[in-house]
Amino acid sequence: MKEIKTRSGCPVSYTLDFLGDKWTLLILRDMVISDKSTYGEFLASEEKIATNILADRLTMLEQYGFVTKKVSPDKKSKLLYNLTEKGIALVPIIMEMGIWGSVFNPPGLNKQLLDQLTTDKDGTIRNFQQKLKDRLLQAS
Repeated sequence: MKEIKTRSGCPVSYTLDFLGDKWTLLILRDMVISDKSTYGEFLASEEKIATNILADRLTMLEQYGFVTKKVSPDKKSKLLYNLTEKGIALVPIIMEMGIWGSVFNPPGLNKQLLDQLTTDKDGTIRNFQQKLKDRLLQAS
């Protein structure tokens, strides 16, 4: 796994050091919007991430505190990934990116989620964050 070295004290640059890679953002998107938590679920995403890239990004996300990794109680050979508080704090950014992409590249987000964000963005984001926090607590 590539070590991340910050280039400056700029907060935008710092954020891009971690999230400037499309695969990292797509993994986070899948965790937030699609409730994905296993290696196999991430591999099944429409974008077809390569196994070596997926393994590298999951390792980076875990090492830098965005996700936790735990053995599945159902199957010892399966790992479950959950967002940490640091990862959950990215939900508003992911939702804003989804809204922006929906405007400029229809069809964008699924209609139900887009309607919820249009009607009550703050409430929708809070609900997603709470669901992820509850999942994190259950995983502990």
